[in-house]
Amino acid sequence: MHGPEFPSPRTAVSSIEALDRMLLQHPGARNIRTAREALGYVRVGADSLPETHLRLALVRGGLPEPELNHVVWGPAGAPELWPDAAYPAHRISLQYDGAHHDGPGQHLRDIRRARTTERLGWVEVRISKDDLAGDRPAAIGRVRRALQSRGWTPR
Repeated sequence: MHGPEFPSPRTAVSSIEALDRMLLQHPGARNIRTAREALGYVRVGADSLPETHLRLALVRGGLPEPELNHVVWGPAGAPELWPDAAYPAHRISLQYDGAHHDGPGQHLRDIRRARTTERLGWVEVRISKDDLAGDRPAAIGRVRRALQSRGWTPR
C-alpha cells in the first residue's frame, strides 16, 4: 500500500540518460555489453525487484509491457488506486504481493484494494513469489488470460 504522497511521482536515483552517459565513458569496461543491454530494460517506477522480475517475465513471455504504478482515478476525479503495474487500455491491475502481505493489517488493505479495483471496473491479478518461479512463470499465463478476457489478442 502506498503512502499519502502518492500519486506524486518519486524522484529517480539516476536518469536513464545519465546511466547511458556513464556507460559511454567506460567503453572497455568489463561486462559493458551486458550493462548496455540491461539499460534497455531499465524503467523508473518499480517498487521492488520482484515487480521488475514480473515485468521482464511478461515481456519475455510475449505480452505487452505493463505501465508501472499507473494511477487510477475515481469518478470524483481523485486518485483511488495505484497498481504495481497495469494495462490501462484493458483496465487490468497487476499487484505483486510479497511477504509483507501476509500480515493481518495488510491482508485487510489488500481486500479493500481488490474491492476498489472491482468498483472502478478494473480486473486485479495478484501475483506471488510462486507465480514468478521457474523458466515459464505461471504469472505469464495468468496475465495472458486476464488480457484476453478484456479483448487483447496476441500479434
